[in-house]
Amino acid sequence: MQNTPFWWEAAPLPAVPMPPLAAVDVAIVGGGYTGIAAAIELAAAGKSVAVFEKARLGEGASSRNGGMTSGSIRLSHAELTRRFGEARALAILHEGQAAREDLWRYLEAAQIACDFQLTGLFDGALTQGEQDALDRKAELLHRHLGVEARSIAPGAVASCIGTDFYRSGMVRPDIGGLDPSKLFRGMVDHALALGAALHETTAVLAIERQAKGFLLTLERGTVTAGQVIQCTNGHTDGADPWLRRRLVPVRSRIIATEPLPPEVMARLMPGRMMYGDMRQLSYYFRPSPDGRRILFGGRDGTTYGDPMEPTLHLRRELARIFPELADVGLTHSWFGNVAMNRHMIPKLMRHDGRIYATGYCGSGVVWARWLGKKAARAALGDAEGARSAFDFQAPPAVPLYRGKPWFIPAVFAWYAWADRRTQAKAGK
Repeated sequence: MQNTPFWWEAAPLPAVPMPPLAAVDVAIVGGGYTGIAAAIELAAAGKSVAVFEKARLGEGASSRNGGMTSGSIRLSHAELTRRFGEARALAILHEGQAAREDLWRYLEAAQIACDFQLTGLFDGALTQGEQDALDRKAELLHRHLGVEARSIAPGAVASCIGTDFYRSGMVRPDIGGLDPSKLFRGMVDHALALGAALHETTAVLAIERQAKGFLLTLERGTVTAGQVIQCTNGHTDGADPWLRRRLVPVRSRIIATEPLPPEVMARLMPGRMMYGDMRQLSYYFRPSPDGRRILFGGRDGTTYGDPMEPTLHLRRELARIFPELADVGLTHSWFGNVAMNRHMIPKLMRHDGRIYATGYCGSGVVWARWLGKKAARAALGDAEGARSAFDFQAPPAVPLYRGKPWFIPAVFAWYAWADRRTQAKAGK
């Protein structure tokens, strides 16, 4: 079993020539989806732009995620309304639709071949209470977005997924899947073609605000920039203490099964959709783009090292849903960091003269690219183009937190206890 992403088999991380350091209109910190999307937007507008990434370009979550184009929000509509008001909750709902459709248009316009398919998403329910919540969500999507989400009755679950684990569920047709590493490589090619300077393995050590712009101190020199866009997410380091105190990195791990017989895939995933459920420690899974294996992911409660137990845990959960896969072989197990914040929604924000796009809470395939574009429009002074429901106050700092998420094991233990209660109630 390999501990590198399954996606890297078909689309290894891009290798780019190291450009010389030079003053630029805009410096971008972070070379994932967000930073590259911002660079594309700025370079297309005629600005000189440089992206600085401390690791390899795309080595973080941009090439490690599940490739599900959900643009989902972890909070329910009711909770969004309670926290931020009805107007903002509805604006976030509509922005999700706009962001998904913008991604579809971009893939076609830029001719990026990343195995995108609008497959639909099945969300499974274990209890009647979970199904009631899905019914409310389906009605909300239909009423406000015109999305024909439909509830799946107990007798119809087998048409979507081959398991007795879920009693019922919901299908929404406006979500699909793609190969995230192929998407990233296509975006890098686009940015390079527009003249963006992409610097990998070049950490930003400090950023100093000056009378006319910023001075960035790098591992291999210094550079000046008129503006700075900060696009680090789950791998934010101590070079920006203000941001680091507001983002909590949480590991998300994925396993890939060995290739399965076509008849097994047809039985377990007859709809070839994206899949998820309503548990606190929710799991997300899907067929590989070629339909030959299952990719199964979930949050990893560890905070250091690369222990085997999280892999075995995912394998047990896979077998809980699909008992016939209890002994299936695994070819890959890998993880990447997602970034949570106290608002629990993606954020476009400003601090000390910089523009920030970050905090995707595990749904970055859609949101990272979208908010990278929004940050670029803000840097260009395009108020209308930068308008976003996520552009308001920064989330509060996490108390007693300086970058080491010491509390994650306790939080995951509580979530696991809640899930055990739900599963016991459902007889699972």
